[in-house]
Amino acid sequence: MKYSELTLHYFETAPGAGVLAGLDVYRGAAGSRAQGTWVQFDLQVSEGIIRAARFLAFGCPHTIAVSAWLAEQADGPLSRAALPQDLSERFTVPAEKRGRLLIIEDAWAAAVNAALQR
Repeated sequence: MKYSELTLHYFETAPGAGVLAGLDVYRGAAGSRAQGTWVQFDLQVSEGIIRAARFLAFGCPHTIAVSAWLAEQADGPLSRAALPQDLSERFTVPAEKRGRLLIIEDAWAAAVNAALQR
């Protein structure tokens, strides 16, 4: 499979890969390794602002690339707003892999909801 330059960049560099620990850190995960796609996000939040985000992901290059991009872009106000709708186009995710974006979205929403329920 041929990947876009953007997908390859985020897959190969994976900025934001890792975990966060400590006060004001909230975690959300979705998917399963057994089914081929699992994603976890850790968010460090203070005063309603995302100060840092990290991710772990098991899946295809698209899954890792989109997760890395989200972690990198995460600084800002904590919000339940949905993820950008153009992620499949931005990362040229083929139709048969678009369900993996839902797993990423579920993991992100779980982390955000954990922080909002503190």
